[in-house]
Amino acid sequence: MNNTVSKLVLLALAGGFSLSSIAADDARCATITQADPGWTDIAATNALSGVVLNALGYQQKVQNLSVALAFQGLKTGQVDVFLGNWMPAQEPVISKFTADGAIKVVGANLPAARFTLAVPDYVAAAGVKDFADLQKYAAKFNHTIYGIAPGAPANQNLKKMIEKQDFGLQNWQLVESSESGMLAQVTRAVERKAWIVFLGWEPHAMNTHFKLAYLSGGDAYFGANYGSATVNTVTRNDFARDCPNAGRFFSQLKFDVAIENAVIGRVLDKQETAQAAAKAELAKRPELLKSWLEGVTTRDGQPGQPAVEKALGL
Repeated sequence: MNNTVSKLVLLALAGGFSLSSIAADDARCATITQADPGWTDIAATNALSGVVLNALGYQQKVQNLSVALAFQGLKTGQVDVFLGNWMPAQEPVISKFTADGAIKVVGANLPAARFTLAVPDYVAAAGVKDFADLQKYAAKFNHTIYGIAPGAPANQNLKKMIEKQDFGLQNWQLVESSESGMLAQVTRAVERKAWIVFLGWEPHAMNTHFKLAYLSGGDAYFGANYGSATVNTVTRNDFARDCPNAGRFFSQLKFDVAIENAVIGRVLDKQETAQAAAKAELAKRPELLKSWLEGVTTRDGQPGQPAVEKALGL
């Protein structure tokens, strides 16, 4: 501990203040605004973080925004935190915001994700295992790739791929829709054993609902190792300064595929609310809470972990 910090600690103790008051959150931090592009995995992670925030005495506000608008909201201060920075897929969009320091990439909240094109297992068994195999069976796919919501960075990557006719793709089209719309199309195709290629990712319940095969060869667009991806936490540039306690929580927030899939499965299969599903799964994972809440207090300066455990009935 350096001399300056030591003096601050002694002054705080002498004056009867708690150490947490030295780094108290600004009043605007009472409500933490998070972005959601309409993806099931981000709905799950927002719910997991929201359960903890509420137990700590914060309010969580979730805004439904496209990825580009989420980054813009972080830049202007209208959004505090975005838990859905999938990399490298979002590199073309986020780079203009990070280049001038307008937003801050805090770090990975999920280091073992996957995001690339996928096909049903019967399509892979018939010979489609790589991006380079698509054109050979263009007619079976009706020259169509199914993507997610318009404006999504992954869609932009696919549009560039088609425009450049990479992998020999000619006269292909990208169908953009909501995540649920895309998956409804996949469901219909699988029921008929029809051929379909679409954006797939993990964590997501699609990996248990369907027998999928992820395609190799898309390294330039989705990263190596079958679209191996990292999901980052991104904040407005001054969030940690204004909200040091909440900022510490978000900097320590690390998920794993198992808990995200469990929450998503409860929401999609059991029709539970995201908050109820998050609360139930967090109650099973006290070790996660311990790592998230190290050095974190309630908003009024009390120990954070006991407050969250009480809220979860532990």
